[in-house]
Amino acid sequence: MDWGTELWDQFEVLERHTQWGLDLLDKYVKFVKERTEVEQAYAKQLRSLVKKYLPKRLAKDDPESKFSQQQSFVQILQEVNDFAGQRELVAENLGVRVCLELAKYSQEMKQERKMHFQEGRRAQQQLESSFKQLENSKRKFERDCREAEKAAQTAERLDQDINATKADVEKAKQQAHLRSHMAEESKNEYAAQLQRFNRDQSHFYFSQMPQIFDKLQDMDERRAAHLGAGYGLLSEAELQVVPIIAKCLEGMKVAADAVDAKNDSQVLIELHKSGFARPGDVEFEDFSQPMNRVPSDSSLGTPSDGRPELRSSGRSRAKRWPFGKKNKPRPPPLSSLGGPLPSPLPNGPPSPRSGLDPLAILSEISKSVKPRLASFRSLRGSRGTVVTEDFSHLPPEQQRKRLQQQLEERNRELQKEVDQREALKKMKDVYEKTPQMGDPASLEPRITETLNNIERLKLEVQKYEAWLVEAESRVLSNRGDSLGRHPRPPEPPASAPPDSSSTNSGPQDDKESSEEPLSEEGQDAPIYTEFDEDFEEPASPIGHCVAIYHFEGSSEGTISMAEGEDLSLMEEDKGDGWTRVRRKQGGEGYVPTSYLRVTLS
Repeated sequence: MDWGTELWDQFEVLERHTQWGLDLLDKYVKFVKERTEVEQAYAKQLRSLVKKYLPKRLAKDDPESKFSQQQSFVQILQEVNDFAGQRELVAENLGVRVCLELAKYSQEMKQERKMHFQEGRRAQQQLESSFKQLENSKRKFERDCREAEKAAQTAERLDQDINATKADVEKAKQQAHLRSHMAEESKNEYAAQLQRFNRDQSHFYFSQMPQIFDKLQDMDERRAAHLGAGYGLLSEAELQVVPIIAKCLEGMKVAADAVDAKNDSQVLIELHKSGFARPGDVEFEDFSQPMNRVPSDSSLGTPSDGRPELRSSGRSRAKRWPFGKKNKPRPPPLSSLGGPLPSPLPNGPPSPRSGLDPLAILSEISKSVKPRLASFRSLRGSRGTVVTEDFSHLPPEQQRKRLQQQLEERNRELQKEVDQREALKKMKDVYEKTPQMGDPASLEPRITETLNNIERLKLEVQKYEAWLVEAESRVLSNRGDSLGRHPRPPEPPASAPPDSSSTNSGPQDDKESSEEPLSEEGQDAPIYTEFDEDFEEPASPIGHCVAIYHFEGSSEGTISMAEGEDLSLMEEDKGDGWTRVRRKQGGEGYVPTSYLRVTLS
């Protein structure tokens, strides 16, 4: 069934229907356009939301990025960002494949429809024109027939009138004959025009208009099919991004499952573990009597016999306050009196046997010794900490980690420079063998620069290695972890151990020199005698330590030790990586500080 046969007389209906179809097409294009704007606005808002909550700092600079919770949240934000990208893709597909194509097609349909209806109206105008000519010929024929009949009646009436002249009768007959002839011609013309109109009308209703209606039907069906395809593109654009969106949602689920509370707790420990030992109990200092104080790091006591007695500070020397100020210079070694050791140099500090009053000496010693415990204000942390190159402003554990990172970076840079040097050498060899490829001398500045960089990086690597060894020794001395913390022992210090003979001879000489005046004066100066007795105790252990690793002690001044062996600490590390210890079986010497777990008395 087609429009030309069934709707041959519904020209206006077809005109309204085709216009409605084009309006529907434009309405759908407008709907998709607004839908595209909604998708674009949605994607833009999602991206703005993701940008608002993404971390501002780089992952390597943000300690929070090490927590699985933060990593999962960032992953969810990235998935949402990808989801926004898919919404933008939907908007783009709808805008290009639906809005642009359908809008262009709608314009083509409008032009085609206009052409078909113009053709139909021309055919209608031609038929109407032919019908008007038919009507005119018909009216002329009718008029001529009436006039011919009237002329015939006039001629017949004159012919019967006895008073009419012959001339009048002849004239009336001639007029009647003329009118009859004109009526006959109008009849023939009317018949011809009627035949022509019938032919035109048959062509109009059976050929011309059905063809136009069939073209309109084909146009409308093509428009409807195209519109249906546009409806399908709406869902197809969504289906194309469904797999990616499903992956985004799956990624969000994976991120949610990746949250590990236990691991986050361990990460927090690794990030903020200071490595300090817990502070000891604060000792009581009795200020009720000026010279009778309870033992402390910087106090003097009076024994029961009334003689002033200086308490030993060797036991309190091991106390470390983890929240105190850092980067303080190492104080001079203290004797058991709490003051500096007697110097063997001529211009060293005066001997206690000088002419000063004993109470004045005690007062000076008490003032020279600073309390070891920092104020509780340091618990809040120091805000004006100066950042040092060796990261000594950080807690021991954090210092060790930062030094390890710096050492790894320097090693990577060193390897890169070494590779560059090898490449330049190969290029120079090629230039020497094939001069037309380049001048070997042009590579010399780059090779020299690379060699300088290598030397500089080697020095930095050695510097960071030394700092790392010292930091590891601080960590091992401050924590109470179990033995065997490292899978293998660290390298011993590169520097040679101090001369044990010269180290031990000093105190012995001081001891001998202090014994002579004691025998001369006897008991005449009890306070000075007490001072001498304290100065005679530098060889007593200041703590004990446990060997973490086995050490051979093959070089001069060192001593061998077995793993797990208990040793007496005779002298702390002075910064060179060596610590002097004494074995229970006898014998003193130096061992690497990083091989010990130290506990000061």
